[in-house]
Amino acid sequence: MKKQKHLFKFMSLIVVLGLLLSACGSKSSSGGSSGSSSKPKEDISKFPLVVKNDKSAVADGSLNYALVSDTPFEGTLNRAFYQGNPDAEVMQFFDEPLFSNNGDYEYTNDGAASYELSNENKTITVTIKDNVNWSDGKPVTAEDYKYSFLVIGSKDYTGVRYGDAIIQSIVGMKDYHAGKAKDISGIKILGEKKLSITFTEANPSLLTGLWPYAMPKHYLGDVPIKDLAKSDKIHKNPIGFGPFKIKKIVPGESVEFVRNDDYYAGKPKLQSLVLKVVNPKVILQSLKKGDVDIAEFPVDQYPAAKGSKNFQFVGTVDLAYSYIGFKLGHWDAKKGVNVMDNPKFADKRLRQAMAYALDEKSVGEKIYNGLRFPATGLIPPSFASWYSKDTNPVGFDPAKAKKLLDEAGYKDVDGDGLREDPKGKKFHINFLSMSGGDTAEPLAKFYMQCWKNVGLDVSLVDGRLAEFNSFYKMVQEDDPKVDVFAAAWGTGTDVDPYGLYGRDVPFNYSHFVSEKNDQLLADGHSVKAFDHDYRQKVYVEWQKYMNDEMPVIPTLFRSAITAANNRVVGYSVDPAAQHVWMNVGVSSKTPDVE
Repeated sequence: MKKQKHLFKFMSLIVVLGLLLSACGSKSSSGGSSGSSSKPKEDISKFPLVVKNDKSAVADGSLNYALVSDTPFEGTLNRAFYQGNPDAEVMQFFDEPLFSNNGDYEYTNDGAASYELSNENKTITVTIKDNVNWSDGKPVTAEDYKYSFLVIGSKDYTGVRYGDAIIQSIVGMKDYHAGKAKDISGIKILGEKKLSITFTEANPSLLTGLWPYAMPKHYLGDVPIKDLAKSDKIHKNPIGFGPFKIKKIVPGESVEFVRNDDYYAGKPKLQSLVLKVVNPKVILQSLKKGDVDIAEFPVDQYPAAKGSKNFQFVGTVDLAYSYIGFKLGHWDAKKGVNVMDNPKFADKRLRQAMAYALDEKSVGEKIYNGLRFPATGLIPPSFASWYSKDTNPVGFDPAKAKKLLDEAGYKDVDGDGLREDPKGKKFHINFLSMSGGDTAEPLAKFYMQCWKNVGLDVSLVDGRLAEFNSFYKMVQEDDPKVDVFAAAWGTGTDVDPYGLYGRDVPFNYSHFVSEKNDQLLADGHSVKAFDHDYRQKVYVEWQKYMNDEMPVIPTLFRSAITAANNRVVGYSVDPAAQHVWMNVGVSSKTPDVE
């Protein structure tokens, strides 16, 4: 999930809200296709991938990085346990995967480790390079990599990564997870820096989705797995093998990093880097004043920032999408499965109607300036080889929404303009939406007004937007007050959606399960799916199925833009870029200001 963005010096909130509500109240002029054919007003392809600065980096420079958020970062600084994007932004500087990747997000041998696949694609042999060391000087070992699987697979593990299909398919993993074995038989240590992992079946996602993170066993191994997520060794004193080391953490507010002179890929150009949380309301002014050098920039503020003289933008289509989820059941933690047992949204016509009621084209254009655009399904266009528009996307069609509700028996019995349920009883929907800048409330009101326009009574949970961490807690713990929720997924580099929508994965927050969903997800990472055309056909069929069942409403695809001060050298958002933060520098000791 990602934080919401806000609007600053573009339109007044009243104007924005008025335009949106007006758009929501209008009828679709395209027979329901408005959600599938729009093009962004701002073309993300015209944004450069690398900052333009031909000057040389000064020696031992320092850079300020903004974590743009209206709430503190949680501080769960370990890949196996974190869940929020803010913590990922912190970790990028000191903790990195063993494998690098190319522009198609496939693993390469250019990172901290190399790999070889067996002929049948069931065994991968990983060799960690000799000069790869943790920031405390200890070598990164094969035992460290194995330890990460032992943690995630443990019955005492409190995180959510075990739902990954590749992890579960490691030989011996299920017995280990069930407590039937003390070790994972499919992981063999072949030397201090070498191990092999064998899987029950070949999976085409292996080289994009294999868990790539080691954990320092010598440092964390004395902490019981059940206590790791709350350990000071993760929250206050984490270590990694990335280009920087943590010098000081002010919990939730800032992190001071210093250069890791022993970084395996080479000496980073920056001597130090300071990350600090900056509220979206002031990020534009912070950039103009030179208080921060780099920030993932709120796209809703882009018009106000466009043309700024002291900083520039780089951008690309994000590996993410926004969605609205329905709480269709609950997570059975003891059995490790999702259970779809909530009758409130059992009729898919109700879910479909709520999707047809939303005018995402207007949201993307009027709030996000075209830098977000209607989602056609659950695989974003950042996966160029897998994305397809041929998924029967739901567009804006309020007339169809009303028809579906009528057919499902949701009718206005008492004449108050709001529909009762099929039994004639009052029907109310509790909507959970996250705070985060000036657009959060107008956007939530817009969605609720769209639903009201088709006769549905929807209001915010507790009458207000939820703060970031509270939002997570309510969604993850299946708070009974929540009926639907607005969120977003960062997909990661693996196109396989099993880890978000599988029957036995905790991230399936809507708790949608069906035999057909199970089969399509299994087909997508089967041996047959090594055939690209077959796999693409499966994922098109899966998206069509999900667009029909509608356990979640895909709302917006995202363009990600980053602002960088003109003194920044070497920063890139190219998916194929290697060792990005090692190569970032500054060409002057002081930032450009406007």
